[in-house]
Parts: sequence; C-alpha cells; structure tokens
Amino acid sequence: MQSTHNQIESAIKKKGRGKIFFADDFMLSGTNVAVRHALSRLCKDELIVRLSAGIYLYPKIDEQIGVLYPSIEDIAKAIAKREKARLIPTGVYALNALGLSTQVPMKVVYLTDGAPRVIKVGKKATVNFKKTAAKNLAFKGKITTLIIFALKEIGNGKATESDLQKIKTALSNETYETVLHDAKLAPDWISNIILKLYKNE
Repeated sequence: MQSTHNQIESAIKKKGRGKIFFADDFMLSGTNVAVRHALSRLCKDELIVRLSAGIYLYPKIDEQIGVLYPSIEDIAKAIAKREKARLIPTGVYALNALGLSTQVPMKVVYLTDGAPRVIKVGKKATVNFKKTAAKNLAFKGKITTLIIFALKEIGNGKATESDLQKIKTALSNETYETVLHDAKLAPDWISNIILKLYKNE
C-alpha cells in the first residue's frame, strides 16, 4: 500500500497542472495529521503552492517567469464552487470588469456567505473573502451587481459621462426584470442611475 505522501502526490499529478485543490480532497488517504504533513512536504519540495489554509495549487511552470497562477476570478470560482458559497466582486475589480478602469487590482475583495479568508496570489496580489449579510448577496444579475459595486466605488455624483455610457451599454445585456429587482436592493442614488440609464436604452 502506498504511503499517504505517495498517494497524495500521485493524485495531484493526475489532476494536471493549473488545478486548485483542497486538503480535505485527500481525507481517504490518511489521517488529518498525515495529510497535512504530506502537503507541507510537497510545498517544501515546490511541487505545489499553498494559497491559504487548506487550499493549494499544482501550478503550471514557465521556464522564464516561474509559477503561473490562475486568474483571481478562477481562484474565487473554485473556492465558491467547493463551498457552495455566493460571491460578489467589489471595488476596483468591479470597475475593471466593466471597463470603467484599466487599473488591474492587486487587492481584490469579494463579499461572501462562505468562510472569510485572505489568499495570496503570487508575490503581490491578494484575494480577500469578506463575510457579509445575506441581503448583500441577494442580487440576481452578474452585470447589475458589478454596476452597483462599481458605482459605490466611484461615489455619488462622481461618475463621468463616459462611465455612464459604458454602464448603459452593459445594462443592455440584462433583462428588465433583473434590472428592476437589483435596482430595488441598491442605494437610492444608484437605483436612480440604473433605472434612468436602462429606460433610456
């Protein structure tokens, strides 16, 4: 019978590079202590990278760059899927996703009903999962959600005409029912902007 270490190493390699996995994926390979020790050793051997407590990456490697990390969105989706949690991107990430900013955020914040945690991506970037109330996760539309949190980041009365035109274009991809539902959950000033832009579409 293979040791816990060998079982885990073999399973990781079968997943293929670029995959995110969790410590409890290997709960049948040995005791919790044995699994933790095996994963710790594989990190020291630089086969895998620890992203956060219990979360690891079997990275793709570039000869010049070194470790290639998945996108922040891919990491967030993997964790949300695993935990059956909801996520909402906020701040500069929401601005970037809508094309309202060219700034690539190094510190991304997601609101979630899952476990709060901070994940390091490479040497500089971090993803912060912040626990939030259920009402903040009740939005239906992906685009309307991004718009609401992008406008919160911009601030009341600070959106430019260019910003508003981009938001108007993005809104055309949502149904009226979704826009109306999410606008009702947003602060009044954001709701007014969204409904005005949508009705003028």
